[in-house]
Amino acid sequence: MPGNSSMYDADVEKQLEAPIPWIGMYVAAASLICTLAMAADTFHGLRSKKFWFPSKFFSLNATSLTLLAVAMKLPVDLTTRMWAVTDRLAKVSSLIFMTTAMGNFMTCLGSMDDKDIFMNVTALAILVITVIVNICVQIFQMRHFLKSRKMFAEEIAASIFMLLLLVMVTSSAILVPATKRYLELKYHQMMKMASDDQLLESMEEGNITFDKLRLMIQKYWVMAETSCPQFVIARSVTCTASGFICLLNALIFIQAEIRNVLEYRTINLTASNFKDEFKIDAYWTQRLVEWKESSLPLQIRNRKWRKILHGTKGLILNLVVRVQILIVLCSKGVVFTSVCFASPIFSCFHCIKGLKNVFNFGTARVHGISESEVVFPELDLSRYVLLLEGEVELPQKIQINICNEVDKLIQTGKNQQPKNLINLLHKIGNFRGLREVGRNQVPSLHSQEPPKCWSLPLVTLTSIAIALPNVPKHNVKLLLQSVDEGLFYVKLIEKSLDKKGKLVNSRNAADVIWVGVELYRRWQDKDLHETSLKGRNSKVTLKELSDKAERTIVDFKRDVKDFVMENPHNWPVKVIAANSMYRICERLLRAHEGDSLTTDEGLFEQLSNMIANILAACLTNLVRVIVMKCHRKAIKDKAKSVRQTALLLGETEEILRILEQHRAARSDPAESEYIEKWCSLINQNI
Repeated sequence: MPGNSSMYDADVEKQLEAPIPWIGMYVAAASLICTLAMAADTFHGLRSKKFWFPSKFFSLNATSLTLLAVAMKLPVDLTTRMWAVTDRLAKVSSLIFMTTAMGNFMTCLGSMDDKDIFMNVTALAILVITVIVNICVQIFQMRHFLKSRKMFAEEIAASIFMLLLLVMVTSSAILVPATKRYLELKYHQMMKMASDDQLLESMEEGNITFDKLRLMIQKYWVMAETSCPQFVIARSVTCTASGFICLLNALIFIQAEIRNVLEYRTINLTASNFKDEFKIDAYWTQRLVEWKESSLPLQIRNRKWRKILHGTKGLILNLVVRVQILIVLCSKGVVFTSVCFASPIFSCFHCIKGLKNVFNFGTARVHGISESEVVFPELDLSRYVLLLEGEVELPQKIQINICNEVDKLIQTGKNQQPKNLINLLHKIGNFRGLREVGRNQVPSLHSQEPPKCWSLPLVTLTSIAIALPNVPKHNVKLLLQSVDEGLFYVKLIEKSLDKKGKLVNSRNAADVIWVGVELYRRWQDKDLHETSLKGRNSKVTLKELSDKAERTIVDFKRDVKDFVMENPHNWPVKVIAANSMYRICERLLRAHEGDSLTTDEGLFEQLSNMIANILAACLTNLVRVIVMKCHRKAIKDKAKSVRQTALLLGETEEILRILEQHRAARSDPAESEYIEKWCSLINQNI
C-alpha cells in the first residue's frame, strides 16, 4: 500500500506538471508581445533621431498590464518547484523584464489626464506589490534552504530595483499635472512671440511666401516638440535615473548568465555645480503642496474635527513631500554619478568628431568648396524651446534634429503632391471661369436657398461633365482624379473655416453625391454612363439632369409637412444636391438659349475651366488654414497639428506657387472663404 500510494502521488504530480510547458509558451507569448511593442517604440525613436523613446506602441494601460500580469506567472508561482539554475534564471529574467517595462512606461504618463494617471499607476502598483509579496512569501517559507537557492542575490536585487522603479513612476506621476499647467501658460506666452506681425501683415495682403510659411512652421514645431509632455518626462531626472537602473538590471542579467563579476571603479566627484545640480524645483512638489493647502473634500460641520483632520492631512502630505524630495535628490545623484562616469567617453567621441569635421572642411577647401556649402546655416530657434524653470538647455544636436524633422516632413509632403490637381489648376486664367458660376441667375424653386459651400458646385459640375456624350474617356478619368485630389483640400478648408457649422448639410450633400459619382458614376439614382452614350445631345443631357433634380425638389415640397424642414438649413442632402444640379443645369441651358450648345468636348473644357477656377479660389484659403493649424492652442493636439501642417505645406507647395502667380485676381482674404463673395468680386473686376 505505501508503495502504491507513493506511485499514485508521483503520477498525480506528473499529471499536474504536464501543462507547464504550455503555460511557459503562453507566458513567453505575452512577454514577446510586450518586447515587440517596446522594440517598436525604440525603433520609432531612433528613426526620428530622438534621444528618447516615445511611448507610442507600449504604454501604461489595461492591455499592457494584463500582458505583464501573464508574463509575471513565474515570480508569483508559489506551488511549482523551480530549483534548477535555468528555472531560477527564468524568474530573475521575469523580474528584470518587469523593471524594464516600467522604465518604458515613464514617458507615457505625459500623455494621460489626471484620472488615467491615478487609475493606471494604482493598477501598476497593485501588480508590482503582488509580485514583491509573493517573492517575500517564497523567501520566508524556504528560509531554511536559502544557502542552496540559486540566483538568490540576483532575485533580491531585481526585486529591489523593481520597487525603486515603482517609486520613480509614482514620483513622475506627481510631476505631470504641474508641468502641464506650466507648459500651457508658457506655450501661450511663446505663441504671442512667435506670431510675427510682419507675417500677419503679409497674410492680410495676400503675398505670403512658401519660405515664410516654412519658417513659421519651424517655430511652432520647436515649441510643440519641446513642450510635449512625454518629452518633458523623458528629460526629468527620475526618468534618466530609471534608465540607469534598467541598465544595472541588464548588467545583473548578464552577470547571472555568464557568472563573471563586473568590477566598478570609483572616482572622487568634484562638486563645482553641486548646489545647482541638486536644487529641487517647485514643480516636483507643487501638486502635493496644493493638496496640502486645499480644503477637505468631506462635509464636516464641526470646526474642531475639521481642524484635526486638516492638520492630519498636512502632516501626512508633509511626509510625502519629503519623500518626493528624497526621491528626486537620489535620482539627481544617480544622474550626476552616471554623467561623471560617461563624460570622458563622450569627450573622446566629441574630439574624434571635431577632428573629422576639421578634416572634411580642409578637404572641401582643397576642392574649392566654400564653408557655407559645407555647413548648412541654420536659423537660431533656441528661443522657441520651452523649458521648465531651472531645466538645463537642450543640447544643440537635439535642437537641430527637431528642426530637421520639419524639413523631412515637408519633403515627404512634396513627394506626395497632387499632380493631376496641379495640372488642372493651370487652366484658371485669372479666375475668369468664376464669372460663369455666378452669372445667368436662375429663379429658385423655393423661396429660400441653402447655404453655399465650395464642394457642392464642384461635385455638381463634375457630375455634369461626366454625363456629357462624345467626350474621350481619358479626359473624363483625368478630371475625376483631379477633382478627387482637390476635394481633399477643399473639405479640409471647409471644415477649418466653418466654425459655426452653417455649411454642414451642404458639405454632407457634396460628400454623399461624390461617393456615387466617383465610385459608381451615378448622380443619386441617375446612371451617368447612360447619359454619356454617343449619339445623344449635350442639351438633352443637361435637360434630363435638370428635370430629374426639379422633380426631386417638387416632390419634397409637396410631401413635407413639418415646418422645420421648410428651412433650407434642414433639408435632406438629396434635396440640397438636387437644388444645386437644377440651378447649374438651367444656368448652362440659358447661357446658350436660342443657340445650339458648343461641341461636347468644348462644353467639357468649359466645365473643366469652371471647376479649376472654383478649386483655385477655394485653395487661396490654404495659407489661412495652415496658420490656423499652427495656432492650435490645445497642448494635447499641437504636435500632431503642426506635423500635419508641415506635410500639408509640402503637398501644396506647387499649388501655392500657382496661386501666387495670380495674386492680382484674388479676393479680400477676409472674405475669401465664401464662394458668393468671390463670384461677385470677379464679376466686378471683369
